[in-house]
Amino acid sequence: MSSHAPFRADEVGSLLRPQAIKDARAAVEAGTLDAAGLKAVEDDCIRDVVAKQEEVGLKAVTDGEYRRSWWHFDFLAGLEGVEWIKADALQFAGVQTKSESIGVTGKVDFDNHYMLEHFKYLKSVATETPKMTIPAPSVLHFRGGRKSISSDVYPDMDEFFQDTAEAYKKAVAAFYAAGCRYLQFDDTVWAYLCSEKEREAARERGDDPDPLPEIYAGMINHALSEKPDDMVITTHVCRGNFRSSWISEGGYEPIAEMLLGGTNYNGYFLEYDSDRAGGFEPLRFLPKGDKRVVLGLVTSKFGDLESRDDIKKRIEEASEFADVDQFCLSPQCGFASTEEGNVLETQQQWDKLAMIVDLAKEVWGEV
Repeated sequence: MSSHAPFRADEVGSLLRPQAIKDARAAVEAGTLDAAGLKAVEDDCIRDVVAKQEEVGLKAVTDGEYRRSWWHFDFLAGLEGVEWIKADALQFAGVQTKSESIGVTGKVDFDNHYMLEHFKYLKSVATETPKMTIPAPSVLHFRGGRKSISSDVYPDMDEFFQDTAEAYKKAVAAFYAAGCRYLQFDDTVWAYLCSEKEREAARERGDDPDPLPEIYAGMINHALSEKPDDMVITTHVCRGNFRSSWISEGGYEPIAEMLLGGTNYNGYFLEYDSDRAGGFEPLRFLPKGDKRVVLGLVTSKFGDLESRDDIKKRIEEASEFADVDQFCLSPQCGFASTEEGNVLETQQQWDKLAMIVDLAKEVWGEV
């Protein structure tokens, strides 16, 4: 494992979209700009946002997910056997998403995914460590469940889980070959499995939620089974993030032992900005050693800066259950998990990231 990543001051991945990208996407929709024109705008904006992340002191930089509409569907739809579909809007607290989703219509596989080029461009403009974010393999299953997976292609769900795990194993190898040494699997599913409401929704889709943590851990560990030693792979777990809203509530206790002790990630970005995430007690399951938990104590949902003293006090509280030297600090989620973005100003986003860098220096003496 790298001696640094995840970094003491880190970020989840997505950043608020600049107006130039919004305008370019609107022009594509209107038929006045082609794909090459859009890519040129995205390239320029990504170069700028990478420089800004480095300016505030972050040691891992992302492309802000500027080329995506969704944090997850854009990647998943690029897998073999997965397609965009029309679907019911996702219901967040007080707001709904667009009526889009993905469905499994063929054998799942990974082959020459277009996001490899996205990473290569990020790497070409980054001075600090370029970090790539993709949805975890569990995400392909949980939101739609059995109903979204062709029973003609996969009459046996075990084969679907095996194929998906193998596809992600190929993804890890492909991103490594492209030069990626810091990869993150974003994953709302573990938090949803802490919510009785979401567990009941899974049952209504025809899925039994009880065996899923063990199934998902098996998929993840297969995907990571040939990860090179100099590649760091983390996961980010949250309860939904769309226009400053959320989907689920419930602390990590039901899944913490399996997630922290049973999956072979190098680090865990855990949402901890509100009571919806529960207490720090589940951190007792973090194995001693090199694994790190990145405490998401700074909210990305609203612009007001948290009290620095309050954040330090919460880090101290968390250290009652795991070694403070195994902790890092980040926002609880990205600032724009979808292209719409959360309800805050761009400068507030940068103020929060700068505060995280300063606090990391104060608490750990390093970023």
